[in-house]
Amino acid sequence: MSLLEEHQSTDLEKMVGLSRRGFISAGALCGAAMFLGGNLLSRSVLAASVSAGSSKLLGFDSIAAATTDAITLPPGYKSSVLISWGQPLQKNGPAFDPSGNGSAEHQELQFGDNNDGMSLFEFPGEKDRALMAINNEYTNYRYLYAHGGMPQSAEEVRKALACEGVTVIEVQRKNGQWQFVQGSRYNRRIHGNSPLRFSGPAAGHELLKTSADPHGKQVLGTFQNCANGKTPWGTYLTCEENFTDCFGSSNAEQKFDAAQKRYGAVAASKEINWHQHDPRFDLAKNPNELNRHGWVVEIDPFDPKSTPVKRTALGRFKHENAALAETKDGHAVVYMGDDERGEFIYKFVSRDKINHKNPKANRDLLDHGTLYVARFDAGDGNADHPKGQGQWIELTHGKNGIDASSGFADQAEVLIHTRLAASVVNATRMDRPEWIVVSPKDGQVYCTLTNNAKRGEDGQPVGGPNPREKNVYGQILRWRTDRDDHGSKSFAWDLFVVAGNPGVHAGTPKGGSTNITPQNMFNSPDGLGFDKAGRLWILTDGDSSNAGDFAGMGNNQMLCADPVTGEIRRFMVGPIGCEVTGISFSPDQKTLFVGIQHPGENGGSTFPEHLPNGKPRSSVMAITREDGGIVGA
Repeated sequence: MSLLEEHQSTDLEKMVGLSRRGFISAGALCGAAMFLGGNLLSRSVLAASVSAGSSKLLGFDSIAAATTDAITLPPGYKSSVLISWGQPLQKNGPAFDPSGNGSAEHQELQFGDNNDGMSLFEFPGEKDRALMAINNEYTNYRYLYAHGGMPQSAEEVRKALACEGVTVIEVQRKNGQWQFVQGSRYNRRIHGNSPLRFSGPAAGHELLKTSADPHGKQVLGTFQNCANGKTPWGTYLTCEENFTDCFGSSNAEQKFDAAQKRYGAVAASKEINWHQHDPRFDLAKNPNELNRHGWVVEIDPFDPKSTPVKRTALGRFKHENAALAETKDGHAVVYMGDDERGEFIYKFVSRDKINHKNPKANRDLLDHGTLYVARFDAGDGNADHPKGQGQWIELTHGKNGIDASSGFADQAEVLIHTRLAASVVNATRMDRPEWIVVSPKDGQVYCTLTNNAKRGEDGQPVGGPNPREKNVYGQILRWRTDRDDHGSKSFAWDLFVVAGNPGVHAGTPKGGSTNITPQNMFNSPDGLGFDKAGRLWILTDGDSSNAGDFAGMGNNQMLCADPVTGEIRRFMVGPIGCEVTGISFSPDQKTLFVGIQHPGENGGSTFPEHLPNGKPRSSVMAITREDGGIVGA
């Protein structure tokens, strides 16, 4: 029994699911405007609110773009490093070796590389103690190995696998500052060689069986872990994204079937090359291994001995994150995006209801339910903030044309080849749907559509929530479910913001929506997060060249938005070459945890230690106010 189960919390305010009362808030006015047929954020209303800078929710001034190798924050804020790549989890663990000569065994005992999505889990009844589960997405070979190139042996592949997955750590607050607790019994690595198991409808299917696992129920490793989700019953969801990149084939002439092609399998791999030294990733030898990745994995952070579970009922694709909500009658809902150009947005609704009184009773809740994919209409054509309607289409074998005639023998195949099933029902191809979050104030759902340089070609028409061809800037989509019920099969949508560069492209669609100005412009929104007050935090993973289409945007950044007025202010700028990704808050909202991934990806950074000739290290940062107040207020 985990510690969380021993100390069951009945604090319903911690639930991700939203009550009816939660919808009757300041944001409800916007929802009413949508359903009454008004332009949710019309140009005139939005322009007035943004130009006045009148948001009472945002208590800081927007900062300027920056190109320095540092964290830049508004006056009155400070940052500190919580944990960095290579930091040993135990007191006698191997120290980080900047030479690149550290072993795979050592890396398995250290904080992983390229941290991404993360969640904080409180210890019931303890305000100064918590656990954090943090994704480690991938690794940078130029810094991982002494030779700075591709892996050259099975041992080096093992080291790369050890960099990825998930790290669970304990954190404690001392003298007002949250700190990593080295040596905690909860500190744990779940990496690319850790044992996991399958559950749900696809577990044991022929397409998941290999010579190493003839039953198709045990799997080695989770990797390419992008963003995350946190369940109301106290578990962590980690999402496997660009898993296909890890596979290749020793047969350069290998022919791939339709499903393998749709998921991006190629013989030459994608600059990872594990297949050359580890046959598990060689599609000529183990073609089914590809099907064993691309899932949502559930982890109990409070039980270090528990085996993580790949929940197949949630479908297989390049998962970005998993946003939890609750239907009016108590069922769990998981919203998910498939991060690739022209792919889809999904939701899962559990068959059974959440048992808030007994967390243990929910441990298999995500194994049974219904998977849906979104279809959006063309919208009203508003150039600034288009809006329209949408539907959730069921992806169940025997319904909506998904059957043997369309290539699916059973529901397990629908889940293993989810992308193909979504195409059968003519779901809407999107501009790289990434993070999805649910407002704690009015229940509206927000999704970053990061960019799509192929919009307008390759069967991806311009229009609706994807309004620009060759979209290099991205946008943030928002929808509100019918009857404010996440179980509803219909919704109304609008675009909360269309990113752009009004300095370079003033008066054109590339200039962005009205709430984009030269003072807050950005490109490629990726991460999203809400705090308890309803501020929407926007994290970017875009072009930081500061030139051409991106002139004046500086390094990647984190912004904060008022969902009601539409105003957006730049809050933080990251160091050179980084992606700003992963966000979580302390329970009192006085510390914001944010990830700095791959600083100096292409050189030019020594963040965060700034040692002479030092290596940059991906890190989790803790942001606080100097006066000890609530971040963003």
